[in-house]
Amino acid sequence: MKSLWTPWRIEHVLGNTQSAPGCIFAPPTTENHSKQHLLLYQDGQTLCLMNRFPYSNGHLLVAPAAHVSCITELRAEQTAPLMELVSRATSILKNRLRPDGFNIGLNIGSEAGAGISDHLHFHIVPRWRGDHNFMTVLADVRTIPEHIEQTFDKLLPEFQVYFKSRNS
Repeated sequence: MKSLWTPWRIEHVLGNTQSAPGCIFAPPTTENHSKQHLLLYQDGQTLCLMNRFPYSNGHLLVAPAAHVSCITELRAEQTAPLMELVSRATSILKNRLRPDGFNIGLNIGSEAGAGISDHLHFHIVPRWRGDHNFMTVLADVRTIPEHIEQTFDKLLPEFQVYFKSRNS
């Protein structure tokens, strides 16, 4: 029998994690990226974070900088950059992680499954054939095959290229 080790998830699985002060979609940095905050990209209008408790390796969160809870609250000039970043982040995941597919979506309201219901955000979840097996069904636990910081290091170079192209 093989053992699957994902020790960084145990505090989350047990419900022992403390929420960070403030909103995770307002990282306390002006830098365009931060490994400490799992921030891959921000440009003043949008940002992309790695999900600290992912459903799958490479699970990203893309949000507008504007603190809104529903997509209907965005102005037209806020929607285009947000959707562009969703598209770019998906492309980067395709290039760097080579998944077989994606789940992309957003949950509006806690009743719809939004864990952070007061700040709109898209989930981009790469999927591979056979990526989740009996563990989720039997133990309500997901296994992640790569440490989150290694995945961050794989994705950051392309987000940096994107940031430079948008700000030059």
